[in-house]
Amino acid sequence: MGPSGREGRSGNLRSLPRSIRSFQIAPPCAERTGVSGEQLACDAREELTRGMRVTKYEHAALRIDHDGQTLLIDPGTFTRPLDDLGAVTAVVLTHEHPDHWTPDHLARIRAAAPDAPICSTAAVAAAVGDGITVVSPGDTLTAGAFTLRFFGGDHAIIHSSIPQIRNVGVLVNDTLYYPGDSYAVPEGVEVDTLAAPLGGPWLKIGEAIDYVLAVAPRRAFGTHDMTLSDAGLTMHRQRLQWATEQGGGQFLVLDPGDSVDL
Repeated sequence: MGPSGREGRSGNLRSLPRSIRSFQIAPPCAERTGVSGEQLACDAREELTRGMRVTKYEHAALRIDHDGQTLLIDPGTFTRPLDDLGAVTAVVLTHEHPDHWTPDHLARIRAAAPDAPICSTAAVAAAVGDGITVVSPGDTLTAGAFTLRFFGGDHAIIHSSIPQIRNVGVLVNDTLYYPGDSYAVPEGVEVDTLAAPLGGPWLKIGEAIDYVLAVAPRRAFGTHDMTLSDAGLTMHRQRLQWATEQGGGQFLVLDPGDSVDL
């Protein structure tokens, strides 16, 4: 695993209510539905994700471990060098901005796991040169223990003077959804766990709140947060906690190095 990266963030946990910091998981499917069709879908999702662990790293980087295999998402300029990469089965880079990928991270991953597919947009493929599996919204890809479904299409608008680029959100094993730098709602999907963006030059907290309300996940945690001060991080977490709870969900606080089992 990579370094914990807790420096400068520990005070946020003390300033938040205890309930927002709980990593307790809601009851299993058998306790949540009595409808046979929903039960079958729920059982299938639990079988797919049993033992899946999500670790948050700095900013937008996520590591998902399942059945001894690893999926990496968006290690960029704010993410310190990662280690323990031998089990990497796939990589997702949601778009071309450097806070979501760097040549150095990619080189380390490729050296440790040369056969792992790297899924991204055509712009990243052009920048890297070769070895990128170009994905678009509507695509589905299976890599080892991971089934990846892609959504979205466009990066959120930063400003009218800045060209809009392509961005893909990814749904992992029909359970964890990460939109990259977008407010793309995965249509037709009941999101179990949402990695919700907290800050950035494109993000307005009111729009982020509306996004969480629209997705209505069973649980959520914040990501894309290194541009925020400690005070701003706490404030934005509290706003997204409120939005998550409106749909009956639970908001988890994850600092770099923290994990949650799904």
